[in-house]
Amino acid sequence: MNAAGSLHDDEPHAESTAARLNWLRAGVLGANDGIVSISGLVVGVAAATTSTGAIATAGVAGVVAGAVSMALGEYVSVSTQRDSENALIAKEEAELEEMPEEELEELVALLEVKGLSAPTARAAATEMTQHDALAAHLDVELGLTPEDMANPWAAAVASAIAFVLGSLLPMAAILIPPAGSRIPIAFVGVLVALTLTGALSARLGASPLRPAVVRLVVGGALAMGFTYGIGALLGVSVAG
Repeated sequence: MNAAGSLHDDEPHAESTAARLNWLRAGVLGANDGIVSISGLVVGVAAATTSTGAIATAGVAGVVAGAVSMALGEYVSVSTQRDSENALIAKEEAELEEMPEEELEELVALLEVKGLSAPTARAAATEMTQHDALAAHLDVELGLTPEDMANPWAAAVASAIAFVLGSLLPMAAILIPPAGSRIPIAFVGVLVALTLTGALSARLGASPLRPAVVRLVVGGALAMGFTYGIGALLGVSVAG
């Protein structure tokens, strides 16, 4: 293997990075939302009642509603993004067909802005246009790669599955232990899960570990604390 190959083997390329970040965003968001929202829900209900049936019913309803909501939200969001990207691609295709010379000059100017000398920019723009004019303009001008555009169905399914998987831990942590210890165990289990989720997201996204973990753990602790307080107040009110 030559030196250039060894230098580039570990570098994140635009295509792989874009695809990975799309899946990472949907998966981590879904898992984190499943952990936090369902833990908050079941801890709040457990603070109001010791009835395992009531807690399980609320938890299952929350899981179903949350998974559907996450899937729908991702589908709508990514579909809107794709509609905008497709509109930009159609506009660029029309401009290339109607005024190819002006588009070539635009590409030359953009390459010069990126640091190429005028002769090099013109030679590169001409060669790129001859190879694939649309791809060249989408990449240089708009930063788009059609092959890496997010799939709304894939994002929706990934988000829903991740939400359900994330919700399994708080459900198990609140339903399996005895009534007297279920809330502390759920708190600890959820915070551990959020720590792992934050570490995984940081690892896959090549981002700093501590901020990713801290924001998830603190957010989850606050969510459970608030819902526990509300559930305890409502439980006392109903009992009174």
